[in-house]
Amino acid sequence: MKSPFRRLTTSLSRLILFIFLVLIHICLVGADAYGSLTVQREINGNWPMFDCPQCVDKKEQVTTNSLAVGNHKVEKDIDIIVTYTDTSGAIKIRTVKSKDLSASWVWKNPIDDDQSKEEDSKSLKDQPETRFEDNNEHSSNEHADMNEQPHKTSFPIHPAKLKRQALRQERRDRRTAELIQVSQKQMTQMEEAAIERAKTFDTSVKGRYGIWRKEYESPNSDSTVKLMRDQIIMAKAYASIAKAKNETGIYDSLMKHSKRSQQAIEKATFDSELEASAVDRAKEMGHILSLAKDQFYDCIIMARKLRVMLQSTEANVDEVKKKSQSLTQLAAKTLPKPLHCLPLVLTTDYFLLGDKNKEIPHSENLEDPSLYHYAIFSDNVLATSVVVNSTVLNAKEPGKHVFHIVTDKLNFAAMKMWFLVNPPEGSTIQVQNVDDFTWLNASYCPVLRQLESSRMKEYYFKAHQASSLTASSDNLKYRNPKYLSMLNHLRFYLPEVYPKLDKILFLDDDIVVQKDLTPLWSVDLQGMVNGAVETCKESFHRFDKYLNFSNPKISENFDPNACGWAFGMNMFDLKEWKKRDITGIYHGWQNMNEDRNLWKLGTLPPGLITFYNLIHPLERSWHVLGLGYETALNQTDIENAAVVHYNGNYKPWLDLAIGKYRSYWSRYVKFDNPYLQLCKINSFMLS
Repeated sequence: MKSPFRRLTTSLSRLILFIFLVLIHICLVGADAYGSLTVQREINGNWPMFDCPQCVDKKEQVTTNSLAVGNHKVEKDIDIIVTYTDTSGAIKIRTVKSKDLSASWVWKNPIDDDQSKEEDSKSLKDQPETRFEDNNEHSSNEHADMNEQPHKTSFPIHPAKLKRQALRQERRDRRTAELIQVSQKQMTQMEEAAIERAKTFDTSVKGRYGIWRKEYESPNSDSTVKLMRDQIIMAKAYASIAKAKNETGIYDSLMKHSKRSQQAIEKATFDSELEASAVDRAKEMGHILSLAKDQFYDCIIMARKLRVMLQSTEANVDEVKKKSQSLTQLAAKTLPKPLHCLPLVLTTDYFLLGDKNKEIPHSENLEDPSLYHYAIFSDNVLATSVVVNSTVLNAKEPGKHVFHIVTDKLNFAAMKMWFLVNPPEGSTIQVQNVDDFTWLNASYCPVLRQLESSRMKEYYFKAHQASSLTASSDNLKYRNPKYLSMLNHLRFYLPEVYPKLDKILFLDDDIVVQKDLTPLWSVDLQGMVNGAVETCKESFHRFDKYLNFSNPKISENFDPNACGWAFGMNMFDLKEWKKRDITGIYHGWQNMNEDRNLWKLGTLPPGLITFYNLIHPLERSWHVLGLGYETALNQTDIENAAVVHYNGNYKPWLDLAIGKYRSYWSRYVKFDNPYLQLCKINSFMLS
């Protein structure tokens, strides 16, 4: 029977052996995960990286003391049997000599193990960021999952290193905060500078562009033209420098090639319009420019020359723009010779007629409220004929349509003669002279009184008379006859002109009717006076574009963002007009605007004021505007519209007309009419 002492010794030996096996197992499993090279390094005694001087001292102490249990050296070599898992997951057994182990292995006495653990746990309480893994826990986890990849053992970090890390992080945070503050300050400065720059930014429209333009067909269709134009600009700059330095040879050569390049370009806009020799001209110019650059190039001088040329070009562009606007105004109010011929011939023939032949048939329809009545105020015979023809041709019942035309004394005979010779099919026509309205006099009408005053004549004809074509284009606009004609203001007196009618559709003479307008008389205006299509889109065509809101009379009574609407096709309820005394409202505002402080020109601004909050909006398809100034209108909208309006300077009977819109108007012109042929008004003139 074994003694207790021997049993104790045996148990201690087994415990020590078990601990050794566990430690060797941990080492080999970790070594296997990091590769055979790491295992070999550990076997050869390579020491891991240490974070503190105390760890280095520990390494030296362990190396000199070799292996020990407690305070005794281990002189005998021991065979240690270990198990480990290879990379394939298989469990293997191998024998390791204790002398082959790395010096980093420390042999511990199991008796002192518990005490050392308590000391280690106390020392680690002061190191919150240090990670430590208990050997027994690590061993049990590995036995629980043999296929799991073992992870690298973490070593305690010295407090000094932790402090350095904390200081570095603090410096990083402080630097980040400084950079953010600087960035915010710079951003604020940039925003302030952008705001100041935006205040002086020119938002005026320089031109209109659309994808229908020819140059958009090919992205590089004008590259050679642009190159040659740039060469001409550079040649002029170098020629100026050469002349200043008395280099007459290079100066003459630059001017000669510049002239030849200009002749090669002429009016070409695209490369396809250039002659075959243009490329050779560009090459020759490039050669002479290269020579001039080698001899005269200087950044400061060239920058100064180009800046002077740019400023001079901008001044020329502004002058040409003013001339263009002025000439456009002149062309817009000038009647072409063939159109001037037409009323002269008609007037002559009218006075050759007998009195019996001057009567217009169906006069009983003129005051019948059950019919569809139109009001057209114009002095243009051809334009008025297009309005009437297009309306009748698209009407389902032409016999129910009555046209009331008012013109001036000069064109009354011509207008009446045209419709006597060319009566619309089944419809009734009435032609009146505005001078026959005796009630329309200066004592009743403020506008007429103002137009007859010497003060207004001074304003229109002398004080703002342009001394040259470079003056403001508004000067000619002020002197446009339509602003001085009562035909333009007669639309505010419809109940007086037609006292027995309940409803009337007002039409301008620059419109074309494309559909039957009969359904407009069935539209419920919901107590409003004026049925019109609104024109405002986003910020455009609102009240602040037409009225002077710096004047308190305007700002206190109207909303600057109120939506504008179009004169040109308007359904007026004359009963409601009389009830609300619309003409009296118009007179009141015209009297307040005698000094032109509320608005300046036209009938739309007083119309916006007079019919404020009295507009019933019609669907946009009834009335499409802009054919007299806008080049990029939607073609589908034009074709689907009941009425298209050539408002603007580019009227369809002028050479200024936009070509792609002219056909909508010219299709209703009877070119086979003898009067048109006599005055040489044909399809070629209006094509």
